[in-house]
This record gives sequence, C-alpha cells and structure tokens, in this order.
Amino acid sequence: MISTTADLTALADRIRTAPWVGLDTEADSLHAYPEKLCLVQLAIPGEEVLVDPLADLHLEPLWDALDHHEIILHAADYDLRLLFQGHHFRPSTLFDTMWASRLLGDARFGLNDLLTKYLGITLEKGSQKANWGRRPLTDRMISYALNDVRYLKELRDCLRSRLRELGRLEWLEQICRRNIDEAAVPDQRDPNQVWRTKGHDKLDRLGLAVLRELWHWREKDALRTGRPPFFILRHEQISDLAAAAAAKLSHRGLPVPAYLTPKRRDGLIEAVKRGLDVPEAEWPDHPRVRSRRLTRGELDEAEEIRRRRDAQAEILGIDPTLIAAKATLFALAREGPDEWARLLPWQRQLLEPEA
Repeated sequence: MISTTADLTALADRIRTAPWVGLDTEADSLHAYPEKLCLVQLAIPGEEVLVDPLADLHLEPLWDALDHHEIILHAADYDLRLLFQGHHFRPSTLFDTMWASRLLGDARFGLNDLLTKYLGITLEKGSQKANWGRRPLTDRMISYALNDVRYLKELRDCLRSRLRELGRLEWLEQICRRNIDEAAVPDQRDPNQVWRTKGHDKLDRLGLAVLRELWHWREKDALRTGRPPFFILRHEQISDLAAAAAAKLSHRGLPVPAYLTPKRRDGLIEAVKRGLDVPEAEWPDHPRVRSRRLTRGELDEAEEIRRRRDAQAEILGIDPTLIAAKATLFALAREGPDEWARLLPWQRQLLEPEA
C-alpha cells in the first residue's frame, strides 16, 4: 500500500503515461463522522495498487496525474461526491460500468453480477461493512479492495463494445458528464429541513421543536466523538422521544435508551428541556407542499408520454425509468419546455412525439 511521498510520486508518473485507469474508493461512513476517504484503489496496465489517504501524504500528485484520463468506475455517484467534497478532484471523463450495463438492459448490475455475466468471474464478497479506517488492513480487506478495480478495464471493454454496436455509447457519455457535474454541486442543506428526520410528519408543532433540539444535540455529539449519528440514536428514536416529551409536556419518564452513557443521557434531557421551553410563537411549522394538482389535460399528457416511454423501453430492452421516472413524466406535463430542457438529449429524443 502506498503511504510515502516517494512512492506516490512514482505512481503518479506511471499513471500519467497509462492508457487507462480503473478507480474505486473506500470510506468510513459506518464507523466515523464526518466520513472521510480511507482508501483509493487504482488499476493501470500491469498493476493494481492501494493508496492510503490516512498516511501523511499530500495527494495532489495523484489528482494531477488522473486529470485528463478517462476514469473507469462502477456506480461512481458516491465516489465522485467523496472525491470532490473531500479533495476537490473532478475527473475530466468517466466510464461508469454500472450505468453502461443498465443501458444494455441488465436488471442485475452490481459489480459481481456483471463480472459473472460478462467475464465469468465471481468475486468473494464480505468486507462491504469493514472499518476502512483501521490500520493495518487485513489480507482479506486488501484482496477485496483490489478486486474492485482488477477487472474494470476488461469489463469496460466488453460493455463499451456492446454499447457501440447498439448505438448507445453516446447515451452513456451524456449520463457520465451529468453525474460528474452533479457531484461537483456544493452541498447546501436547508437549516430548516435538515433536522426533519423520519417520523417528523407525525409530530405536532411542540414535538417538532423538541425534535429540532434533539437533532442538533445528536449532531454536535456525533462531531465531538467522531461517531455516526445513528450510533447515538436512530432517526426513529429521536422522533419517538420528541413525541413522548410533547405529549407529557415533560422531560421525565421518557424512553431514554439504557445504553447511553450518563453524559449523553444528560445531554439528551437538556435538549428535550430546551425544546419544551421554546415559546409557542417559535415552534416550527410543517412544510407546506406548494405543488398544485395536475389538470385533466396534464394527466392525459403525462399518460401519453408514459406510453411513448414504455414503447421505446420495450423496443430497447431497458428499464423505462432510465428514460424518465414517474415524477419526471408528471413534471414534463406540468412544466413543459423548461422540464424538457432538463432531459438528456437521448432521453428527449426518445420521448418526443414523432413529427
């Protein structure tokens, strides 16, 4: 595993001259908070290698070497966001084997499914929930990580050939460009929405005030301890606590989990008290849904678009939602030209009525 500047510099030099690069990442979202990049797996001709972002390394030579390469990834959405948000790396071009397989009509498109179908290779799985922040990595973790990039180029070649034969390679290129752009959009969380966890819609306004305080307490505790929020309390638990406190108008007798440490228990009770003390005029409201119901004419238009979509999907042998999801059909009928402009060119071409 590469953990020194000298080794990273040498790898970067090899990547710059490589005709192709396969890439994958591992993070510690199940074990730490906030999540961080823990491992970068790379494949180039003749070698697969692991880079350790947790070592005392400046990774800029790696990102610079990867620039202007087409990067081969599988199900790249999460990796793209992780790399951009943590390291401001944005690939120039991308070949996503998951999206490629979906455009070929594959209903099962996990990496192992595709390797088995197209290459006759079955990988051992078992480290998906491993703690990638631990060091040293076990032999099994290393093998798992390297396998995620070892066959990407061969799989890419097979999928690309089939897409080209079907005239769908440009479709994949459009999807990958959009995914690269979307991953680079800054995360802008609405402070009035971020704390509305599962179950908030069943609370009254006082319950919402308590829930808001509980969420912020849990968030601060998660950041303080470096543990994911769900390790402290699940979303359903803080909603249930908020409902109970609002019903009792008290912090006493709440179903506080016994596993909480005394410090966390005290913090939870203080958060409930703060929520109960919020003046009624400052209680949160439930968000108002501003979308209007579709008119009869719009419903008919959405149904007509759906029929065209399903007919095209049947001819192509692909999932209809790849062309347009149900919500998109309604938006196309309601919004008209603005929504049609948001479709990718290949999607728009398939959905537009014949002249």
